[in-house]
Amino acid sequence: MPDLENRVALIGIIVEDREAASRINGLLHEYGEYIIGRMGIPYREKQMNIISVVLDAPQSKVSALSGKLGMIPGVSSKCTYSKR
Repeated sequence: MPDLENRVALIGIIVEDREAASRINGLLHEYGEYIIGRMGIPYREKQMNIISVVLDAPQSKVSALSGKLGMIPGVSSKCTYSKR
């Protein structure tokens, strides 16, 4: 089953509404077992934050997390996968 095979993935998150922080952190905690690392960059001049999250997870988990993040008002997310 290809879905059970883990892949390394990067989710890029742009947060334009600071009120979304608790929901974002809740989701990242929920998927914490798959997270290799994360980095957050505040961009004060544009009043936004940029977060990079690296995961080692089945593609379905990465897609689910990215989709849930993107459904939060004021948050955009995109993911990219390793080739293997």
